[in-house]
Amino acid sequence: MLGEGSRGAILEITLAKVLFASKTTQIIGMSATLNNVGDLQKFLKAENYSSDFRPVQLKEYVKLSDCIYEVDCKEEDCFKFSRPLSFKYSSNMKKMDPDHLIALVTEVIPMHSCLMFCPTKKNCENVAGMICKYLNKCFIQHREKEKTDLLDEIRSAGNGSICSVLKQTVPFGIAYHHSGLTNDERKLIEEAYSAGVLCLLTCTSTLAAGVNLPARRVILRSPYVATEFLKRNQYKQMVGRAGRAGIDTSGESILILQEKDKLLAKALVSRPLENCYSNLMHDNRKGLQSLILSLIGLNISRTPADIQEFVSCTLFSVQQEHLSSEKNLWDITMETVSFLTEKGLIMSTAGSHGDTVLEVTKLGRATYKGSIDLSYCDVLYSDLKRGLGGLVLDSILHLIYLVTPYDMVAHCKPDWMIYFRQFTQLTAVEQNMASMVGVPESYIVKKASGQSLKKGVDSLTVNRFYLAFVLFALLKETNVWVVADKFNLARGFVQSLLGSSSAFCSCVVHFTEELEEFWAYRALFIELTKRLTYCVKAELIPLMEVAGILEARAKQLYGAGYKTLAHLANADPNVLTKTIQNMSKRQANQMVASAKMLLTEKAEALQEEVDELLTFPSDLPS
Repeated sequence: MLGEGSRGAILEITLAKVLFASKTTQIIGMSATLNNVGDLQKFLKAENYSSDFRPVQLKEYVKLSDCIYEVDCKEEDCFKFSRPLSFKYSSNMKKMDPDHLIALVTEVIPMHSCLMFCPTKKNCENVAGMICKYLNKCFIQHREKEKTDLLDEIRSAGNGSICSVLKQTVPFGIAYHHSGLTNDERKLIEEAYSAGVLCLLTCTSTLAAGVNLPARRVILRSPYVATEFLKRNQYKQMVGRAGRAGIDTSGESILILQEKDKLLAKALVSRPLENCYSNLMHDNRKGLQSLILSLIGLNISRTPADIQEFVSCTLFSVQQEHLSSEKNLWDITMETVSFLTEKGLIMSTAGSHGDTVLEVTKLGRATYKGSIDLSYCDVLYSDLKRGLGGLVLDSILHLIYLVTPYDMVAHCKPDWMIYFRQFTQLTAVEQNMASMVGVPESYIVKKASGQSLKKGVDSLTVNRFYLAFVLFALLKETNVWVVADKFNLARGFVQSLLGSSSAFCSCVVHFTEELEEFWAYRALFIELTKRLTYCVKAELIPLMEVAGILEARAKQLYGAGYKTLAHLANADPNVLTKTIQNMSKRQANQMVASAKMLLTEKAEALQEEVDELLTFPSDLPS
């Protein structure tokens, strides 16, 4: 993970700080797909233990035409003939399934589990649907009751809505798994697969790392992720899902190949694993810039020499000659310090011994305390500054726009007709506000009519306002399915947008706390963070703070008269079970106990404030 873009940079920064701050903290790193272990050893000052032991044997195969070949690097072609693939296909089936996916999966399901990695999210859904069309109806009878219950749970999690593909495939023990699912759907599908209720998941490559869902057989639908040919590390992560320790005695993987990809596949299965490299220089040195800003802000390093010493303890320093042969570490560090100075995030002053001492500016402190991306800190500042001149509070839309994450814009292009329809439904005040932030109605009208426009309107602002529309609708509807359908977006994306906005809103709270001119925003954004976190009507938020209460349950409690935290904390669990539908005695006891604990914590916090106010300094005259 250290080699994965901005996420890897954050991980490297965190590890470097832990190593600097503590000599007793124990760090354990684990990987099945790491090549340059020596670099990591040096960075972490670590011992190394490696083993090729695998509790369940894994056999790797490829499928070419109608034959299965075993991967054997001792062979000249790397592939040794294993067996022909025998399965009776009708002419229509062969047309629909030229890669013999049905033959490959029915060799193991339903008695054993199978994962099929597909190159795209849409392909996951299409493949799952196609397989079900041609499976024998006896597959439906296998654990039928549990699959019916699973569909009911998925429907309940979607507030009565269910995906048409899952509705078709789950009775056969099949489901798809990708980022388009909601968190609840994903959890239910993973649990059902682990329990054997579902026997086949068609999934994207993201399931290969991080989610522990092993299988008897892993099928790689194609050697591509989207349009990119697989990397060796990705391949090993995927095939490594095969084999369940304690459940299966063996595991196998099958990579489906076309003749044109045979040479590339030969290199894929035989070459060494890719090296893991530092990402502090990724995206124009963003990681290194964040590191140095936080070092100065946290008073870990205040002089150029101290910063140089800290940076020399990073993975980047260990690999610097591979990553930046033109410049040495000192030059790179000083260039980054100059960049932060020019951006107005740090400033240099003369120390007591005539040396240079670095300090963060107010904007710099707000940026690192709010964990704001350095690419957007000045944009956020100017957006908030402009908002002070005409903040519209007739509607929550303006506040939502201010905390819509900048980095989500790249993942969603507006549907201009939908954009236009949503724009026309705004009030006159909201339309004026849109124009004020840089989204004129005339621009939306022209884009919706298909006109190509010259630049003059900031696309980041316009596209971000579209995402603000999605969030605005979500806070009104509070139903991910309805909003996803309204904007023709994946429900998983809508939920991800909501989660990112909640997190970003919390970051903006910390950002504004450090800048006195933004004092008015703090209370507004604290309340908005709650709205975005729970995504329910405002009156339900106090109940949503209690552990175990989701929107449907909060509505039941509110309707039954339990409208505040105090109401719930003082409730009789026996009365709750009789009043609230489908609530067990155990759930009622847990809910009341959680409400009492939360109420006590709030009361103690208020008491501390009271005690602090009533404490008089001892040096005052009597």
